[in-house]
Amino acid sequence: MKKISNFLIMLLVLFVTTSHSQTINDALRLAFPGLGSSARALGMGNAYNALSYDYSGSLFNPAGLGTASNLEFSGSFIYNSLDNNTDFFGTQSDFTNNSTNLSQVGFVFPMPTAQGSLVFGLGFNQSKNFNSAVKFDGFNDGNTSMIQSLLGFGDVSYQLYLTDTTGTQTPINGRLNQSGDIIDEGKLNNWALSGAIEVAKGVFVGGTLNIISGNYKSDRRYYEDDTRNTYNSSVWTDPSEPFTADFQSFYVNDVLDWDISGWDFKFGLLYRFPQFLKIGATIKFPTQYTIKEKYYVEARSEFGTGTSVDMDPILNEIEYDITTPYEFTGAIAYEIAGLTLSAEGTFIDYTQMEFGDGLDAGLVSQNNRDIKSVFRSVLNYNVGLEYKLPYPFVSLRGGFIMQPSAYDNDPSEFNRKYFTAGIGLMPNKTLSLDLAYARGWWQNIGDNYGVNDSRTYQDITTDNFIMTIKYLF
Repeated sequence: MKKISNFLIMLLVLFVTTSHSQTINDALRLAFPGLGSSARALGMGNAYNALSYDYSGSLFNPAGLGTASNLEFSGSFIYNSLDNNTDFFGTQSDFTNNSTNLSQVGFVFPMPTAQGSLVFGLGFNQSKNFNSAVKFDGFNDGNTSMIQSLLGFGDVSYQLYLTDTTGTQTPINGRLNQSGDIIDEGKLNNWALSGAIEVAKGVFVGGTLNIISGNYKSDRRYYEDDTRNTYNSSVWTDPSEPFTADFQSFYVNDVLDWDISGWDFKFGLLYRFPQFLKIGATIKFPTQYTIKEKYYVEARSEFGTGTSVDMDPILNEIEYDITTPYEFTGAIAYEIAGLTLSAEGTFIDYTQMEFGDGLDAGLVSQNNRDIKSVFRSVLNYNVGLEYKLPYPFVSLRGGFIMQPSAYDNDPSEFNRKYFTAGIGLMPNKTLSLDLAYARGWWQNIGDNYGVNDSRTYQDITTDNFIMTIKYLF
């Protein structure tokens, strides 16, 4: 008979879930760049740093706002669909997750000046969404189980009567059907205050202060079922409890829920040559995030004796800080006779991500060491073009985005790649409508527990649509 006070159970399980819920992947989730919120920019592969002459400059290069001469309003909606085809022990599963969000609302305010320009921008940008999904279902004939990874006095396997009275031994050692799904959702929003000034003829500098809010939720369901009667009535998972004979299934549901706040600053420079050429550069300073985290766990075991055991749900709350690295971008754009060609590169050193206050000092130290050893620096690049037809005021766009994997030694298949296309309609000098589409693809892996003990191999594709309406006063 397992006897342990509810208070001690709470302490033990809270310790377990806390120590397993903050990992280096949490830092990467915040540091890896999104696709932005502008249809014109996305249609050109987000190669927009050397252009940025509308409200989207607050996100890409605030110096570009200095080229604006009209009061402007813009608004955007974004639709994202992610499809994940998963191979799990030879069995294919497919899962899709969709989201639709308001992605941009902004104003540009040119100020009267005796010479040069002074322009301010104020608004909102969705800088990233966390939309993701994975589903898996297959027979793992190895000698491992998640039950083994949750051993310990007072831990999940103990509470479900899947161990002996010490919590350290279980007869469950693999050969189970494993299945489940994970649904991720959420977004990051930037509330932006921008300003730009022409400091010399054709030379613009600017900055954007972003106040960040957002949310993230990951909901995982995981099952292990004895579909081949490996653990029959002669096997008691708890030798002291006859009802634990004939193990049937194990289920756990854990939900990670974040409330995100933070801030950062981006400095931009834009030089407009007299003849057709523009050069842009930005420095995005490290983003300071504060995470208010809720971590929820429930679990159940079922036996052929007709008995099922439910663990009392656990809810743990904690608050901690994460800092993401600098981002350095250089860009060039060439405009002539209705044709615009643009390209840019962004350097990010993911080894400079850091966990900060709020977590146990030992966990912070270990995570920050792991970040140094697991991640690498990368160069993202974007290329794009736009051609303005003389009639009927239509612009055609295309582009390509490359976002290399942040993990050291990852193969090129893990790099995120996007082809983009777009169209712009401007029937008069005040109103415009821009539409963009981006098709992305890459591969990924995921471990349910351990390292390569229960691994999903994932082929991911995404379809992204943005619509932007802009009005010039």
